[in-house]
Amino acid sequence: MRFFSVIFSSILILSSFSVGCLAQTSQNQGKSQDRHSSEDAFLWDFGKMKEGETAKHEFILKNETGKILNIKEVNTSCGCTVSSVQKKQLAPGESTVIDVSFNSKGYSGLITQYIYVNTDNINEPVIRFMIKAEVIK
Repeated sequence: MRFFSVIFSSILILSSFSVGCLAQTSQNQGKSQDRHSSEDAFLWDFGKMKEGETAKHEFILKNETGKILNIKEVNTSCGCTVSSVQKKQLAPGESTVIDVSFNSKGYSGLITQYIYVNTDNINEPVIRFMIKAEVIK
């Protein structure tokens, strides 16, 4: 029983780190040249940028639920990333823009940040977007 509580505690601790301001460093696996994967509309890779620069991107969020979708709020995983939504209520089939701005000041290496769009959709209450960058000093 103690073994399972230690494992569970470790998982909780590790998962709490994933929602904080994280600068993740890892091996380059050939994706830094591909700024955006058309296969994943929820991911944007800014590529290489100098420390201190600010990069911006617009994600498109489309309501595919068949009923009105209300966006409650938009949060980010770190204060270095700011986002806003242009429209908070979407009719079926309607889209809106999620504006994202990442300030690389104080960062270096490979960075991953998250944008969380909280909605009233019970099947998918949180929609997660992700941005990446390689910050160079």
